[in-house]
Amino acid sequence: MKKFYLDTSAIVKRYVAEIGSETVDAIYGKAEVGQLTIAFSLWNIGELLGVLDENRRRKWLTEKEFRNAIAYFSDETAKLVRLKTVEIIPVTTKIVTEAWNILLNYRLYQSDALQMASCVDKNGDVLLSADQRLVEACRKAKLETFNIERDEEELRSLIG
Repeated sequence: MKKFYLDTSAIVKRYVAEIGSETVDAIYGKAEVGQLTIAFSLWNIGELLGVLDENRRRKWLTEKEFRNAIAYFSDETAKLVRLKTVEIIPVTTKIVTEAWNILLNYRLYQSDALQMASCVDKNGDVLLSADQRLVEACRKAKLETFNIERDEEELRSLIG
């Protein structure tokens, strides 16, 4: 079963309607029926909460939408954990130190390097992100990577 590693920019699209949301929805739908696995770092949960909070602060989300998005994420993640179709990757010393090498080799921010290191450490088949800089670094490292906003058509054919 293919493992799709989602960075925060991809996960957010599940809970806030943006370009790429339909594709992320399709990925989650496939995970729900056991056709693929979703993976992300424990780090992404904090980033997701921060993005949702920022959207609330800017009034792009109402208080109710903010609370609903958090509840939906929490409930859905718990369900996928029970189905064994999500892997939440802990932030380990091994991953952090590998991220330092990635940071220096590909000139990424620590949080982006952590995404790449987590995907590699847990043998992710595909990395999804809306961060073009991260996408380009992953491609240089020979990881199958898609920009969730720019490569939707190609990605949709991959997931079926």
